[in-house]
Formats: sequence, C-alpha cells, structure tokens
Amino acid sequence: MNRPAMRRAFFHIAVMTMGALALHISQTAHVHVHARSSASAFEATLSAKERKAFNAYFTAKTFHAADKDAFWSKVSAKRKKRRAKIRKGGLVTKRDYVTSFPPVYEGPKLSNALARKWKAWKNRDAKPGKPKKRKGLPGVSDFLRYAKKYYGFVPERIPEREFKRRYARDALRLGLSKDQVVRVYALETGGNGTADMQAGIHPISKKGRPISSALGYAQLLNANSTTELVKHGDEFLKRLRRMRDATTSESRRASLGRKITSLRKMLRKAKSIPYSWGRHRKFARTGPGLGIHALNLDGDIGPWLQVIKLKGIKDLAVRKGRPDIDSTELELMNLAGPSTGLEMMSAVGLSMPTVNFFARRGYERNSVVRGRTSTELLAELKKRMDYNSRNKGAKVFTQVFDELIADQKRAAR
Repeated sequence: MNRPAMRRAFFHIAVMTMGALALHISQTAHVHVHARSSASAFEATLSAKERKAFNAYFTAKTFHAADKDAFWSKVSAKRKKRRAKIRKGGLVTKRDYVTSFPPVYEGPKLSNALARKWKAWKNRDAKPGKPKKRKGLPGVSDFLRYAKKYYGFVPERIPEREFKRRYARDALRLGLSKDQVVRVYALETGGNGTADMQAGIHPISKKGRPISSALGYAQLLNANSTTELVKHGDEFLKRLRRMRDATTSESRRASLGRKITSLRKMLRKAKSIPYSWGRHRKFARTGPGLGIHALNLDGDIGPWLQVIKLKGIKDLAVRKGRPDIDSTELELMNLAGPSTGLEMMSAVGLSMPTVNFFARRGYERNSVVRGRTSTELLAELKKRMDYNSRNKGAKVFTQVFDELIADQKRAAR
C-alpha cells in the first residue's frame, strides 16, 4: 500500500469506534482479498503513472465499499432492535433510527482511458461474440409453465378492459375507492399496465427483463400470492363454486370445474408451508410457488386476488387508527409493506431516511426510494401518481369505475 493510501487508512482508524473498526477491517479484508489479485495483475500491465492513479482509485474504492457495508450493518442492527421494541409495545424515538444516508464515493476517479483498460481487463476472459449470460429472474412464461406442471392450471386470459371491469367491481364491493385503486395502479404500472405486466417488462412493447416477481395491476410479489391464497383460498373456492353453479353454459361450467380442481391443489400445497413471510418467500421461489403466482393472470381469480391484498392493507390501517387513508398512503404501505408503511407514517418515522425501511438491495435499485425521507417519498409518490394518471390505461380504468358507479346509482333508485 502506498503512503497516501496508508494515511487514508490511519485516518479511518482514528475516527472509528473499536466495534465499528473491527467490522470495517473485516469487511475491507474480505473485499480486498477477492479483488486485489485481479487488480495486482492489471497493475503489472500499466505504466508507473497509471499504476499510481489506479492504486489510489482502487484503495479508495475498497475503503468506500467497506464504509457502505458498515453503514448498512448499522441500519440492520437498528432495525432489528426497533422491531423488537415495537413488538413489545415500546416507544420508538429518533435514536432508534439511522439519521443519515449511505456514504457517497468522493475519492479519486480513473481517467476515461484507464477506466476502459480496467473494464477490458475484467472482461478479458469473455469469448468474442458470446457475452456472458446473466441468470435472469423467472418471468410470466415460467409462472405459466410451473402452474401447468404442478397444478394442471392454465389461467383464462381475458381482454384488458374486462379485466379492469372485474377488478373495479370487486374493489367497490370491498369498500375500496376509485381514487385508491386507480392511483395505486398508476404508480405501480406507470398508468399503462396490463394484467400480465411484470416489473422490468414494458407493458406495451414487452421489452426488458424481469427485475422482480411483481405482477399485475397492484404488482404482487410471488410470496404475496402464496400468503393471500393461504388467507383467502377457501373463500376463493366457494366463490368459484358459486359461479359454476350459477352458469348454464356447459363449457363455462367445465372451465370453472378445472379451476376449482387446480386451486384446491394449490391451496393444499400452500397450507403445507409454515405460515411466515420468510417461509412464503422461500417457497415462492420454487416451481410450485412460482406456479401459484400465475393465479394473478386468470380473469376470474386475478382481480379478486389483487383487490383483496389492497383491502387487507386498508383494513390494517383502519385497525391502527387510520380510517381515512388516502391513495398515496395506501401505495406507501403497498410499496414498503403494510406494517413498515405505517411506521414510516408515524410522527418520528416521517422525518427519517428511507434507508431505515428498505433492504439494501431494494433501496439501491429503487430510484423512487433512494435519497429521501419518508415525507419526501410520500410527496414523490403523489407527484408520480398525478402524472401517470394521465396515461391511457389509468384513464380507461377511471372510465370503467365511473360506469360501474353510475350503474350502482341507477340500481339504487
């Protein structure tokens, strides 16, 4: 290590507590061991001037990475203690939160030419014409494949406007407002979402690649589908049976009968998993779990599954003393998780940085969340809802709600 790097190291030592120092050294060593060998080999190809510049950059980057790791370890430790405190009914104060944002890299940078050399060196083993294949996340085709494989389930795909109509009808029945549903849809899907929209895939062009399992108008995660099925699956089955008994169409009766059989298999499998969010997340990444996620695509089950998830969020808000929750607050609870969203809207939580409420990976990948307090995030959500509500899908959804509300008023006369 050169002298400037050593001075920076000693400066870090001087300002850190012993506990943080131990963590810092451990994490720095971990990063350095895995990256230093490649960096050393690369340095051997450089001129003396380039080596000096690269060494300063690499050392600073190593310390910065360790600083970020230490920061997120502190966030995790605070969150763990805070949640235990909340479970016991304790009073949460500002001291229970991290009040800053992740450290920003302000060290030396590589010149464009040297940065290109470093990038080429790291990619030197890649074969020309054959880029390294990235392992992608499961997509809609996988949900469909696993649904058929494990449960014999093939979701009934219906026209988009009809899907919206069924969604709106169920929402009104459950006491959700037009404003709540349409604006959540506008935020989650950009105001143009389709029933089969997955996060990372453009709903119109279908370009992109999945960045999460979030699916549909409310962007349910695969684990959400499992949890909602366990909670409401028996009612889903009763509903399908009522629909089957009410129809005179033989083909429709047969279709609903197949859905009932498949849903029964799904429910039995989902209930065999211990009821906890962690276990549901783990199960949801398996073939049988991914197959359950395909329920969101079905014209009979999908709207109900997503609406009842939003209804559950609203019910929790009511139980916690927030009966007049608006669309932005509902979306915050949908985005961060119901209980976390409520914590963010508490008197102390509103002024806290969002790092306290999201996992590191989710925070770093979500531009809406990054660098904001809870209050600032609420303002940004409202701004985006306002803007996205002008898009075609949101306008159609609004029209569908207006038609159903007008029908209800006429029927009540």
